[in-house]
Amino acid sequence: MGDSSKDNPKDTPKDPWARFRTATRARIALGRSGDALPTSALLEFQLAHARARDAVHSAVDFDRLAADLSPLETLRVHSAAPDRPTYLRRPDLGRRLDPASAAGLPAGEWDLLFVIADGLSAAAVQVNAAALVQACTARLGHLRIGPVVLAEQARVALGDEVASAMGARLVALLVGERPGLSAAESLGVYLTWEPRPGRADSERNCISNIHADGLSIQTAADKLCWLATEAARLKLTGVALKEDAPSLAGPDNEKNQLTGRS
Repeated sequence: MGDSSKDNPKDTPKDPWARFRTATRARIALGRSGDALPTSALLEFQLAHARARDAVHSAVDFDRLAADLSPLETLRVHSAAPDRPTYLRRPDLGRRLDPASAAGLPAGEWDLLFVIADGLSAAAVQVNAAALVQACTARLGHLRIGPVVLAEQARVALGDEVASAMGARLVALLVGERPGLSAAESLGVYLTWEPRPGRADSERNCISNIHADGLSIQTAADKLCWLATEAARLKLTGVALKEDAPSLAGPDNEKNQLTGRS
């Protein structure tokens, strides 16, 4: 006699993990082939690892980014890290401007300055940064917004030096986040009141996980604009500024609840 389970699909055991896989990009219950992963799972892992490496080592096309930001005015700066290998080995150099860039920054009286840093994922910046800045500037007409600064080989703290030199009261630094094995194009935003060299991370507000399968551009813009408006009103950011905006319903909220991200 044949195997009745093959003849009758209703008798085939259901995969108890299937519903969890629809709710997360994490690798769960991959199965096995002997004492190793199935070939398909192994190949998917190797592809994700290659994408993460590419994100770290690739360069942002800043000319294209400036065109995507048009008609907004842009400025270009470079950190004290002269090249990508040095940037990856010396995080401290990525937090400081090189002297030529510092000397060329114009001073003004700005309420808010956007700085776009390549960070550790060129892909995240190329795909998401211009759209997020455009969405925010359309909502923040009540603030004086300076030129968008495009920062090469830059880390988060570089925004403090840039904004301080330009006379901005508030800086929003957009940066490519360190890629994981489920998202290589994730953008983060760090908002700092009265930016200056030496600011601690506790003095910033962070919005992370901005990418196609995480927080959408529109929802991230809503969050950032709310925080920027409150920061200007209360004159503070960081642990003292709690996000107290109304809950944002929709697919993003559901995704973040399932992944534990906010």
